[in-house]
Amino acid sequence: MPLRLTPTFRAALAASDRSLAGMWVCSGNATITEVAAGSGLDWLLLDMEHSATSLESVLTQLQVAAAYPVTPVVRVPWNDPVTIKRVLDLGAQNIIVPMVSTADEARAAVAATRYPPQGVRGVGSALARSARWNRVDGYLTEAAQHVSLTVQIETTTGVDNAAAIAAVEGVDAVFVGPSDLSASMGLLGQQSHPDVVAAVHRVFAAAADAGTPVGVNAFDPAVAEAYLDAGADFVAVGADVALLARASEALAARFVTARAEQRDSY
Repeated sequence: MPLRLTPTFRAALAASDRSLAGMWVCSGNATITEVAAGSGLDWLLLDMEHSATSLESVLTQLQVAAAYPVTPVVRVPWNDPVTIKRVLDLGAQNIIVPMVSTADEARAAVAATRYPPQGVRGVGSALARSARWNRVDGYLTEAAQHVSLTVQIETTTGVDNAAAIAAVEGVDAVFVGPSDLSASMGLLGQQSHPDVVAAVHRVFAAAADAGTPVGVNAFDPAVAEAYLDAGADFVAVGADVALLARASEALAARFVTARAEQRDSY
């Protein structure tokens, strides 16, 4: 019996009457992914760039997330057609490509998601989860409809070229990364610096002019709210490892440090 694939991130953005809130999953752990998938958040970023997340881990995370009304988005480690091909064949319908700074780099990312003659993606649908082992009718001819591409702007060059990047056909959304952007601006670690925020807003404006959805990473709730108010279509508002780190520190502060200080005061 023919199978239907779930709607893409592109479709979720188009269908929503509000901005979409998501979180990173950097642990590569399927249980954590499943916990997050059932949280009520709109989307999850499964990160392969700054984590030990493997192809096998991505596959398992996609499988567990499929049971929940959440959109998984896989960030590949680089704008590499081989990695993109393999991640797509695992069944990832939504990918983020980091460090896209020019329109040519954006076009290369698009080509990696498309079969010839529109692109360079290798054909292996009969062997892969992407087409559910050829159970999705017309997958080869309609594959572009089942894949959503978000490119990440993270450099000053990318900000300067934001309009051209956002206008590339096949780029479904633009995602701003303030961490690397601040480093590119000589403001390492200062994601909330006024100049960094102004650069993010420049990308927002360029994407809006191109009619392309735009998002941003902002783990500070106040910063996230400000970006939402500024027109962000989607925001990553937390990360599994960061949430665990802060919560475990709070436990230590309450049950280790505070009680030791209380004892020493006797």
